[in-house]
Amino acid sequence: MNYPDSVRFLYALGNEVKTAKLGLERIGTLLEALGNPQQSCRIVHVAGTNGKGSTCAMIEAGLRAAGYRTGLFTSPHLVEPTERVSVAGCPVSADAFAKAFEHVHACAETLLRQERIDLHPTYFESVTAMALVLFREQGVELAVLEVGLGGRLDATNVVMPELCVITPVDFDHEAFLGKSLESIAAEKAGILKRGVPAVFARQRPEVEGVLEARTAELGVRVARSSEIGIGGLTLDARGSDFEWASQRVNCPLPGEHQVENARTAIAALTSLEVPPEAVQQGIARTKWPGRLERVAANPDIILDGAHNPAGARALAAYLDRFYDPRRVWLIYGAMHDKAVEEMAAILFPRARHVIVTAPAQARAIRPETILELADHDSIKVAADLRVALALAAGAARDDAIFITGSLFLVGEARALLTGAAAGGAV
Repeated sequence: MNYPDSVRFLYALGNEVKTAKLGLERIGTLLEALGNPQQSCRIVHVAGTNGKGSTCAMIEAGLRAAGYRTGLFTSPHLVEPTERVSVAGCPVSADAFAKAFEHVHACAETLLRQERIDLHPTYFESVTAMALVLFREQGVELAVLEVGLGGRLDATNVVMPELCVITPVDFDHEAFLGKSLESIAAEKAGILKRGVPAVFARQRPEVEGVLEARTAELGVRVARSSEIGIGGLTLDARGSDFEWASQRVNCPLPGEHQVENARTAIAALTSLEVPPEAVQQGIARTKWPGRLERVAANPDIILDGAHNPAGARALAAYLDRFYDPRRVWLIYGAMHDKAVEEMAAILFPRARHVIVTAPAQARAIRPETILELADHDSIKVAADLRVALALAAGAARDDAIFITGSLFLVGEARALLTGAAAGGAV
């Protein structure tokens, strides 16, 4: 099966959040039939609400700088599914992706015929298995795995990691994880394993209480990002730098929230006994597209996948710090299961012009509905991203255009504005 065919089949399995039957039995049976590829390398397992991907990217880059052959599994992708699986800092090839899918799919079909699984593995289960197979085939020594949804019942939670990391926990996916911070935190804490050390980012008090109770129950040794002392912090619109362990650390990921993610990554790398010099080099080389990513200048066009209230607050802080009093144009689109009214209240007042649109996804909320939920003096509706960009064509050279609200929309924008082949985030 070639790459386009494998991608079409994966998409036909449906979006993992909408169709997934949460649980570990199916993925466990599949991996066992594949020879337990999750046991072929050491693993860092990362859960949380915001900052998971950025933190994963920094941890992987630090491990690679220390000389390890690394694997990285993240979700969702922005343009092409191959972005989800990287080896030694590079996304796997389309050919390798297709071969891994064919291998996993054939195994799943055999299990179905033998009635050992109830249904074909979901999109996310399939890609998780593919990543682990690829890591085994390509000689990965240390892999960083990002949780897809929650933690306790996420397909990635079949692994026995060397280290667990939990980034800031906030509200998102309440329909699956619960409507309180305590219930969401309990799901995230599901990745913790007895005796396996953990690293926690700075958390809200409600979350901290849940995590502390779980670590005490399991006998987990915890390091916290707050224990990473930094000094001489400077921030600009393109990143930050600070002093740590007699090193001047440059973080190229913009936003004040990325300083906390960097501290969490440093705590994780320190737990893994990575030398400070490699930590510094790794963080400096980190790339994480679609998060406060400037893809054009004069005017600036910045993509940011702020898809929940915590992400919206981080983007708002960035706008207040670096773009006030510049004139901001906001192109916004979201999924219907997101807290759109709350995010609009955070972001829209910070923009001179707002254009509401919809990513090309069945779950997208109609822009007319956003218009009903939000209040702004200058707001327009665009049927799609191309129309939205045409409406923003009047931006002056010193204005800034922010495209945000959904990683689906950011993926479309990145494909359109950078010339990448469009594949659509899933």
